[in-house]
Amino acid sequence: MTAEARNATARPDTGAGRRPVAEPAPPRPWRPVWRGIVLRCVLVPLIVLSPLVALQPGADHRFNVYANGARYLVRPWELAGAAVRSVPQYLELGNFRPLGRMVEWLLDAVTFGLTELFGLPANVSLRLVSFAAATVLTLAAVVLAECVVSRGRPFAGPPSLIAAVLPFAVGGSFVAAGRTSTTVLFGGLYFVTAALVLLVGAAAARTVGRIRLGVRLGVIAVLLGAVLAAFNEMACLAVPLATLVVPIRAWLLGLSRREAALGAGARFAGLLWAGFLPVAVPVRAIIAVKCAAGGCYSGSDVAPAGALAALPNRLTSWMPPMTWQRATEGPYGHTLTAALPLALLVLLLLVRRFWRDLPRCDTPDRRQAWALAGTGFAVLLPAATMGALNLQMQRLAAAGWWGLGWRDSALAGAAGALLTVALLTGVFARSHRSARAHRRGVLGGVLLLVVVAAVATSANRDYRAAAAAEKPAFVHDRVAQEIVDFDRSAAGDARRCTLRDQFWAGLPRDRRTGYPPELRRFDQAVDTATQRLAGRPFCTKAP
Repeated sequence: MTAEARNATARPDTGAGRRPVAEPAPPRPWRPVWRGIVLRCVLVPLIVLSPLVALQPGADHRFNVYANGARYLVRPWELAGAAVRSVPQYLELGNFRPLGRMVEWLLDAVTFGLTELFGLPANVSLRLVSFAAATVLTLAAVVLAECVVSRGRPFAGPPSLIAAVLPFAVGGSFVAAGRTSTTVLFGGLYFVTAALVLLVGAAAARTVGRIRLGVRLGVIAVLLGAVLAAFNEMACLAVPLATLVVPIRAWLLGLSRREAALGAGARFAGLLWAGFLPVAVPVRAIIAVKCAAGGCYSGSDVAPAGALAALPNRLTSWMPPMTWQRATEGPYGHTLTAALPLALLVLLLLVRRFWRDLPRCDTPDRRQAWALAGTGFAVLLPAATMGALNLQMQRLAAAGWWGLGWRDSALAGAAGALLTVALLTGVFARSHRSARAHRRGVLGGVLLLVVVAAVATSANRDYRAAAAAEKPAFVHDRVAQEIVDFDRSAAGDARRCTLRDQFWAGLPRDRRTGYPPELRRFDQAVDTATQRLAGRPFCTKAP
């Protein structure tokens, strides 16, 4: 038996009974490039917005950050019920945004949570939440651009040069262009809203070219349309954006008109409308009846007659020189401070990373540049139109207030960034330039965007300096500090009661008699905060 085994002829190994060895995954050298893009989406907005980190809260945020923040931080399950119960009250005022109100209150709770956890004044916590929302908006702009201009499946290959440049352009749009700008007022809510609008447009672009939409995605589209109608006015712009993005993407991919009109992208947009209209139309009809005699909330006023005249003003409201002018109007404006060279230095470090990643980016052609420009205009036109429909904005436009920020600022800024990068892409397209001229042109364009972002940082510093010099700002800054550093002594109570008196003295003379609603709201808000943090009222002399 042993001899037979030795003399047996060796047989080749066929591999029977063995598991097939998996082939190694192909290298993906573009992954570090994507990490660099995400890093710029985070750091560029933080750099530009950093001078506003201690900016005092304004309008309703003076109270909401304490009242809503303290309440919903410990009882988040009450958010949905409170939002639904508030619908009749807000319909009487001319708006309908239950889901947007839930997001706003949730952001207030996150703000108050940062105050309680880290001992930060509420004004600082409020700005940190707003900065995080600006980062989300920047990422959303990159996602939309990539979903539109990619010729294959988005994010399955190297990023386009557009995605690599876009964070510099979006970051430079975050300018404190007046008190109604989203950079100053309700930044967290409207940055998140703008990001939602852009991501819906990106989802619509991803469906273009598919053979089938699928039942699950169709149901999601209908539900998403209803959600947008119940979010807030700016979120409604996601539906027309998705409708406009679909043919732009189809043109880029070379689809026929029939394929574009009957494809999955068109069906996705149609189902968005199918979910949106049954909610939006009845609500707008109710608001029109309730507000026919006037007296509704001015921010929700719709005046079609004067919209056309105000439209050029809102279409250009994102342009940097105009927004810089609005931010530097105070007594501390038009100054060259350390913010400009410091921001420039830090941004140039990010340019160095960009230059290193440039060879691994996919270079777009002019057709892709045109698609990006069309997308930017598809974002800008609905946003500007909504701003132009507002009666307050019409009056300011007629008075010559160019570049003033409003609720449309977040979307208009992102749209302006898309248009700017589209222009740079078209001018320095690789197909029309040598490799060396292309790289130099792209670098020059990025350096220009860096200068714009650095000046925006300096303009934000000027706005914060001017706002801090006002007496109401001082009062609210001191209130925020007294709440977080609660002094239980009699001296601490006396200081807080003095701040309460100063708040009352800052009200218009005709609203200082008796117990005015503003003072009552102040007492309720700050007492809610101090009862949560210290177990005591803000001022023992208050009713």
